[in-house]
Amino acid sequence: MSMKKSLNTKQLYKFAHAHKRNAFSGAHATKRSSLTSNGFRSSIAVALARLAGFKSTYGRFNGPLYLMQLLPALLIVAFGALIIYTASLSIPKASFVRHVGGIVFGLVLAAALWKYDYRAFSRMNSSLLVLVVILILLPLIPGLGVQAKGLTGWVKLPLLGLRFQPSEPAKIVVILLMASLGSAYNGKIDSLKDYLKLCAILCVPFILILLQPDLGTGLIVMVVGAAIIICSGAKKTWVLSTIALIVLLAAVVIFCSMTEGLPHILKQYQMNRLIVFVDPTVDPGGFGYNLQQAKIAVGSGGIWGKGIGGASQAGSGFLPEAHTDFVFALLAEEFGFVGSCILLALFGLMIFSTLLLAQKIELPFGKLVLVGCATMWAFQLLQNVGMCIGIMPITGIPLPFVSFGSSSMVAQLLSVGLVQSVWHHRPKAA
Repeated sequence: MSMKKSLNTKQLYKFAHAHKRNAFSGAHATKRSSLTSNGFRSSIAVALARLAGFKSTYGRFNGPLYLMQLLPALLIVAFGALIIYTASLSIPKASFVRHVGGIVFGLVLAAALWKYDYRAFSRMNSSLLVLVVILILLPLIPGLGVQAKGLTGWVKLPLLGLRFQPSEPAKIVVILLMASLGSAYNGKIDSLKDYLKLCAILCVPFILILLQPDLGTGLIVMVVGAAIIICSGAKKTWVLSTIALIVLLAAVVIFCSMTEGLPHILKQYQMNRLIVFVDPTVDPGGFGYNLQQAKIAVGSGGIWGKGIGGASQAGSGFLPEAHTDFVFALLAEEFGFVGSCILLALFGLMIFSTLLLAQKIELPFGKLVLVGCATMWAFQLLQNVGMCIGIMPITGIPLPFVSFGSSSMVAQLLSVGLVQSVWHHRPKAA
């Protein structure tokens, strides 16, 4: 048995605090930078010891670690199905049937991916890049793409009579692609050229998605890819410089879109959303209507909510897109503050447990895949919930595992299957 595996929680604490004492006792014999480095490493050691204590405590009562990720995900899916059922009281019943069909199909694909050895994807860089480009370009092919809500992001499936949104599975392919590319650096990107190369590859799906135009999905791809690049070992100065450049470009785009005589890069509805985000009281009966109704729905739920089917905002048609974009507002109205906290706690447990799994995976590719999945869920959760309560701009980003949409549901369940594949195909100790 290795030394790492033989250390229990008490030994980790003992090692961490001993390391911390050594770091400070040697202050007079070392330079200040060395002291800072030792102190930083000791803090990490203490954090790891506490993390190990949490894991050992949780493991004694709740079984295998991978269930910490799987069970919350399944509970969220069930919770979401209940919400869509209540929403179906005011929308066609067929929508609920389609939602359940998406869950079943997604679970089948997730189970298949669970059994598949994910490590095979690490040798498919070129194929993954080609696949993601094809998926994103499919809706732009004349006669094949379908326009809805101002976006050309869907593809008709004639034999099934359904629509398919290729950008949803494309998010999973982007995770695999960026994780495969980033893992080649073994935790440290030394060359600025390599860093810029990764950024350029990430920009390919981002720009293509903007052509649909689907800014929400584009942001998900960009944030997930950026998280993987950072965890691949990009230098802090490069990352901060990139963030500064993005902020500058965003400011230029907004300025041009607001100034007469300059090219308006953002569409009018996108500008309206930014205006409402800055001042929520603007035009409450016009382009500020959605936010006002969402906040009313969230607030009217109170502590315990109005009960299943009791949402007056959604039931009366005041809350738009209650089963898709604003599904969290519907949930908060029917299940109240308590129900909302339960859902958020399940999400938190699922995301945190995925990061715990990443901490235990030794293969860089597996670590980065788990980081990508956790980042995707966390960003979508933050954005969707945030826009319902007014702390984030309104976008079309769905609440993962909950919002109506078979393409989104299948993609999210695929990500769960991918996480389980990483865990179950990890190298086992001899």
